[in-house]
Amino acid sequence: MAWILLLVAGILEVGWAIGLKYTEGLTRLWPSVFTFAAMTGSVVLLAIAMKSLPVGTSYAVWVGVGAVGTAILGIILFGESANAGRLASLGLIVAGIIGLKLATPG
Repeated sequence: MAWILLLVAGILEVGWAIGLKYTEGLTRLWPSVFTFAAMTGSVVLLAIAMKSLPVGTSYAVWVGVGAVGTAILGIILFGESANAGRLASLGLIVAGIIGLKLATPG
């Protein structure tokens, strides 16, 4: 269950990272409300997951899911670069997340 909560926390991290783009410097109310709600939910779920998972693993997976998801949505939504080096680097992050999952009990 902790791993599922951690994955959802990472997805919420993607939501608030992308949401920040739409807040226009926190000047738009509803995108800002969504962004702060996603931030809060993300951190709360991370904290709950850390009750039974190691802190280093939890934080690395949370950041990794957030980074990969945000980069992919940046490519899709904002036309950011999708060159081979960038995609390979994202693949390495995913490999690291999988490695941490396989190497961590729970």
